[in-house]
Amino acid sequence: MHLALEELGLASAPEDSQRLAGAIPRMPPFPEVVDTLARLKAMGFKLCIVSNTDDDIIAGNVAQLGGHIDRVITAQQAGAYKPNPRLFDYAHEQLGVSRDQVVHICASPMLDHTAARDMHFRCVWIDRGTGRQLLPDYQPDAILSTLDQVVPLFTSLGW
Repeated sequence: MHLALEELGLASAPEDSQRLAGAIPRMPPFPEVVDTLARLKAMGFKLCIVSNTDDDIIAGNVAQLGGHIDRVITAQQAGAYKPNPRLFDYAHEQLGVSRDQVVHICASPMLDHTAARDMHFRCVWIDRGTGRQLLPDYQPDAILSTLDQVVPLFTSLGW
């Protein structure tokens, strides 16, 4: 955060980064997320978060997800940040799954679609209207506006 603000010519204090890092674990999930995760679990899916963060930062977010997450893989564990494929290679290795068993659901075209494109796994983009743009050379398997649309999509595609 300090480097980004510095690059923009904005002042920052050391405690600003700590304040931001402390706020992230308290950010609540979107309203439909916990129920959708429960529905996906009931359908037999194993759920894993692959996060561009550290273990201690993501722990507070995961605690708000109703116990539906089976595994959390972080950049800290893998020693690499998205879009570096090393993070996703590490996740596949740790989970013991092949790429054709994965459906990656994400919100960040720049970080996640780069890996999906290069690694050839299925990808669903949750585009919540933030203005993020698709990569010019990649189209995800589906684009949805909220996570609860994943259940009918998976059902219709036989995933």
